[in-house]
Amino acid sequence: MKVLLAGGSGTLGTLATDALRADCHEVTRLGRGAANDARADLLDRDAVLRAVDGHGFDVVVHAATAIGGKSMTRHQDMYPTDELRTTGTVNLLAAARATGARRFVAESMMFGYGYGDHGGAPVTEDGTPFGPRGRTAPLERHVGAMRIKEELTFTADGIEGIALRFGLFYGGGTTDTHMVPLLRARRLPTVADRGRAQSWVELADAARAVAASVTGGRAGEAYNVCEDEAVSFGTHLRTIAEAFGTPRPLTVPAWLLRAAPLAHSMMTTDLRMANAKAAEGLGWRPTYRSSVEGVRALAARAGALAA
Repeated sequence: MKVLLAGGSGTLGTLATDALRADCHEVTRLGRGAANDARADLLDRDAVLRAVDGHGFDVVVHAATAIGGKSMTRHQDMYPTDELRTTGTVNLLAAARATGARRFVAESMMFGYGYGDHGGAPVTEDGTPFGPRGRTAPLERHVGAMRIKEELTFTADGIEGIALRFGLFYGGGTTDTHMVPLLRARRLPTVADRGRAQSWVELADAARAVAASVTGGRAGEAYNVCEDEAVSFGTHLRTIAEAFGTPRPLTVPAWLLRAAPLAHSMMTTDLRMANAKAAEGLGWRPTYRSSVEGVRALAARAGALAA
């Protein structure tokens, strides 16, 4: 397949490029950075169409975000990604039509099910509403952007739409380069778990799901992409600290994190996703049962390289 990958120079995009090429697909990376094969601001429709002019693609993958190692503590930190999920999707669908693509794969994420307490049962793609109205204006901006991205993906005339709802990312290029330094500097606290947990997925596994979605999955369907066992933020951070030899994260009262409202919303959400549909529909399974196993494996690989 000829694949146009928006966000191909990011951490997930780089791994997805490798996974797609390993499956013998031809990948063209689209974005603003110099590492991309086609250069354009995804929010500029004319620039996007100029960048793909004269090309033909079978599949367009929208994995572009504006996160890139930012702290993501304030709601404003997510606003550029919200815009990429709305305006950026409209522009990439225009590029898909202009280049003859028959399939559009959208990166989505678990918080599209809504922030807050979802109870202990894992949410499923077909049994849990996606994109409920956010409890506050900033949360609605984030959830609404994910809702709109999927709606645009599934209603595009003549194009097969697939959505991948990822758990929280961890792995090489993010855990070791961003989380570990913050833990060493004692700048990454957590809150008491209180029975809460969130779904996670290792980045290389997420990239394999992108590659699987190019030819697998059914049009108009969404797939949860996460590990089998959900893990709380506190457990995840304490595992990183233990595995990489950093100080343990401080546990602070939840109200104290209201000064970082986006982080507060994520850490106090109880949301576990079921991944059986991805196993059946995409033939995808995670490498690790949980991020506890995955983080320990990452640290072991890092230690072996250092030795």
